[in-house]
Amino acid sequence: MRGGWILVITTVGLLLIPWIPAWGNEQPVTLKLGGKFCDLYKDAVKAALLKVEGVRAVDFRSKKGHVVVTGKPGDMKPGRLKDAIDGVKGDGWYCEAKVVG
Repeated sequence: MRGGWILVITTVGLLLIPWIPAWGNEQPVTLKLGGKFCDLYKDAVKAALLKVEGVRAVDFRSKKGHVVVTGKPGDMKPGRLKDAIDGVKGDGWYCEAKVVG
């Protein structure tokens, strides 16, 4: 019976192998936020970033005054993230970003 369990565990492990790279294959990009009153419009910044191809997560909590964007390398280009943030603006306010990492 012990050999049967080893076979089951090995089979399940082999079935999970294709999923392992997907979990660890994300790249964080950190952008410094600036602009008049931008810090008050984080929802608008997040919405703009989530429209960028490859973006999976947006985090404002990790580093004050910054946003950490996580996504699929190759699809998520730092320049596109910057452009998305720079395009967020309204009456009397605007956002701008600088890629820092």
